[in-house]
Amino acid sequence: MPKFFQKVLPSFFMRLLMISGLSFSSMVIGQTSTSNSFPNKPITFIVPYTTGSTADLLARNIGNKLSVKWNIPIIVDNRPGAAGVIGTEALAKANPDGYTLLFTATSHASVAAIKEKLPYDPIASFTPICFLATSAMALVTNPNLRFQNFPEFLNYVKSHPNTYSYSSPGTGTTQHLAMELLKQKTGMEILHVPYKGISGAITDVIGGHVEASIVSLQASSSFIQSGQLQMLAILTEDRSKVFPNVPTLKQQGINEVVDTWYGVLAPAKLPFEIVKNLNTEINAILLTPELQDLMLKQGLNSQGGSADKMQVLLQNEIPKWKLVVKNGRIKTE
Repeated sequence: MPKFFQKVLPSFFMRLLMISGLSFSSMVIGQTSTSNSFPNKPITFIVPYTTGSTADLLARNIGNKLSVKWNIPIIVDNRPGAAGVIGTEALAKANPDGYTLLFTATSHASVAAIKEKLPYDPIASFTPICFLATSAMALVTNPNLRFQNFPEFLNYVKSHPNTYSYSSPGTGTTQHLAMELLKQKTGMEILHVPYKGISGAITDVIGGHVEASIVSLQASSSFIQSGQLQMLAILTEDRSKVFPNVPTLKQQGINEVVDTWYGVLAPAKLPFEIVKNLNTEINAILLTPELQDLMLKQGLNSQGGSADKMQVLLQNEIPKWKLVVKNGRIKTE
């Protein structure tokens, strides 16, 4: 081989190797940059309930903080209807890229329990992101009944089957299923009167048209404090700080806890790094004074924690309510 090529070829191949190496490095850096670039465009929060609902308030307040942190728009898209099914279906069909999230609530589980067919799987169609909060539920009665406690109420209802009635915001709602669970645990027989919303359900207990109801403290606290409703039991694990004299169901011999809850879901198969990113940021926001103050005013108990905590909640809640529906032979109207 001529001496010229002996000198030039090694240098040529070295340059070629360096160029190839540089291109490969650039490619790797580019891929890494792409995977770490979330978020880089607007994010939509689907709320399957009306504006002003608790899920909506949480979405808007969390969205405002994320928008400032990430310097991107956060769009809250309210899609109420069919007890949350319309908005939930839209989320289930969205791309699993982190740019569409669902701010959901207890109805996600209760609807799955009472409807035989849904346009999505209530667990498999979603990636859990974060468990946001819970709200206490309580058994209330018309104060003119003058029961002093839950055992007195229970004994009377059991000895006078189908004499009393209870209201709910509608068939298949959490309030309805919670009372059905209580019926199944105690053996009492009390008639169900469904309403179209919580307002009418509470108003008619106050007016004496029905005798009892299970309601959230968010909706009933002011009526309890004013004496328009009498609270006989709280369905939480621990007593309420606002109503410390009212015992829990557990303290009265019924081993059940029923909360309304709120959480964030994404479409199935969302990449782990995006789940981790969203979970970390939302958890941090839940600890801010502004969110803590909102929770306090709304009567919420802040939760947070890993995405797995939300997954466990769904895995426990849905079978629980399905069993209540089956045992109570509950059908949608």
